[in-house]
Amino acid sequence: MRIGNREFQTKGHTYVMGILNVTPDSFSDGGKWNERDKALRHVEDMLKEGADIIDVGGESTRPGYTPLPEEEETARVLPVIEAVKAAFDVPVSLDTCKAKVAAAGIMAGADLINDIWGLKYDRDMAEVIAENGVPCCFMHNRKNTDYHSLVNDVTAELKESLVLAAKAGIAENKIILDPGIGFGKKYEQNLEILHHLEELERLGYPLLLGCSRKSVIGLTLDLPVDQRLEGTLVTTVFGVMKGCMFVRVHDVKENVRAVKMAEAILNA
Repeated sequence: MRIGNREFQTKGHTYVMGILNVTPDSFSDGGKWNERDKALRHVEDMLKEGADIIDVGGESTRPGYTPLPEEEETARVLPVIEAVKAAFDVPVSLDTCKAKVAAAGIMAGADLINDIWGLKYDRDMAEVIAENGVPCCFMHNRKNTDYHSLVNDVTAELKESLVLAAKAGIAENKIILDPGIGFGKKYEQNLEILHHLEELERLGYPLLLGCSRKSVIGLTLDLPVDQRLEGTLVTTVFGVMKGCMFVRVHDVKENVRAVKMAEAILNA
């Protein structure tokens, strides 16, 4: 899969996506990188540590978040995307569920659209992605946790996103799926989805796994957000073993090392 100016394998290797939140209120690193110079220094650090792609987000999606107006979200992410693309030779993903923000981000240089609502929040999103021909990631999400059969329901709801993509003309070889750990799922449901990632892989699309510092780790280990590195590394190794294409993380260096070790064992 071509993302920006780089070719990524969809199978056989797990890439590390470094998180760049330019928000004042993200659950883990809110306010740390929302100044341009600080953001660029953080990107430089993540690239030195081995990040393959940078995921820029301008809206916190922590539990109970208040959606931002399109104009405010755009104003946050565009200068950062432009600055990152000007300073570094790295593919950039834009984490947004709003079509106008995505369109502006693509114009600014975003190479991939990462939609946490899988085209279901803004019905113009599919058209924006299709018209621009960019790769995309569709995450599973919903407003409740009332599942009849968790894995089957998540699979079916991801298929709904794929139908929307097909109707808009988004090419199948440009699609990545995300099981949505921490979104629309209770603690036990997050663990169950992690345990059954291979069921989602059977849909035939590469997977992105985003567990970094999330509540499923905090609840399991009874640890605050700034002490969840080891738990995150376990989920990353699990993602490698399950064949995920990407892991989306805050702590790049440690996760790159975990991926390398896991792959060395798997490929021995």
